[in-house]
Amino acid sequence: MSRPSPELPAARIAREVLATEAAALTRLAEELPASFEPVVAMLLSVPGRIIVSGMGKSGHVAAKMAATFASTGSPAQCVHPGEASHGDLGMITPQDAVILISNSGETRELADMIAHCARFSVPLVAMTRRADSTLAQAADHVLLMPDAPEACAIGMAPTTSTTMTMALGDALAVAMMRHRGFDRSHFAAFHPGGTLGAQLLRVAAVMHKGGELPVVSADTPMSEVLLTMSQKGFGVAALVEGDRLAGIITDGDLRRNMAGLMDHTAGEVATRNPMTTTPDTLLLEALGQMNAHNRTVLLVTEGDRLTGLIHIHDALRAGVA
Repeated sequence: MSRPSPELPAARIAREVLATEAAALTRLAEELPASFEPVVAMLLSVPGRIIVSGMGKSGHVAAKMAATFASTGSPAQCVHPGEASHGDLGMITPQDAVILISNSGETRELADMIAHCARFSVPLVAMTRRADSTLAQAADHVLLMPDAPEACAIGMAPTTSTTMTMALGDALAVAMMRHRGFDRSHFAAFHPGGTLGAQLLRVAAVMHKGGELPVVSADTPMSEVLLTMSQKGFGVAALVEGDRLAGIITDGDLRRNMAGLMDHTAGEVATRNPMTTTPDTLLLEALGQMNAHNRTVLLVTEGDRLTGLIHIHDALRAGVA
């Protein structure tokens, strides 16, 4: 028996795989299924949910697609075809639309879902490589995938095909996002936790306000200003005249006026027209502003009225870094 030839270097194999899949994605973009726009229009009109399903690796892609739809403003759910045949078909209603994924279009486990869609007139979208397959023939819309080679060594393991399917699912989700006018504020509402949620927090979510604010007036003696700064714990005092923010007193102002400091008033020491932010500014942007100007505190205003204060530690505690 002859010995097998030495394996190719792993890096070379990786480049070949990536090149194969990249070429398939380029081809998919160039040969975008003609039904893509009708499918987007249909999914946008669905009053219920987008049900996505597939078997094996296609099932994993289906779960990712459903999660992407749901997190970007299109209610969706992944239903396992095996569980569907044992009661979960009840999750699919005439108000929904179904996307079934099968590279061959002949996946036996999808048969009951196909029959259910036909029985209850549920719109069915097929994502498949074969236009003459059972799935494609049963579907209302077919998103036909290019017949591109798999990237694995034996040409059989789902690699290129699943990459193309997932990418086309992303294209559907993004197209629907754009048509729905789904923006950063909506995304934040659906992603309150984790790094994404933190990056989309607004200043209003973490700012200190009301009795927490270190507020002084122009005629406040500096002895009282120091007491206020110490009690509130932010290292600054906000100078307010009437209901208008007029200035800020920082450690730097104290040092610059160290000689005879206690003989002055807040109005004589404060820096006028301080840097501010607004309640609806992204916390990430406010943190960038503080970093750019070596500040640890930003006063928050609406118009010229003081409404809050954020400390750099508030941003860090919220997970914005």
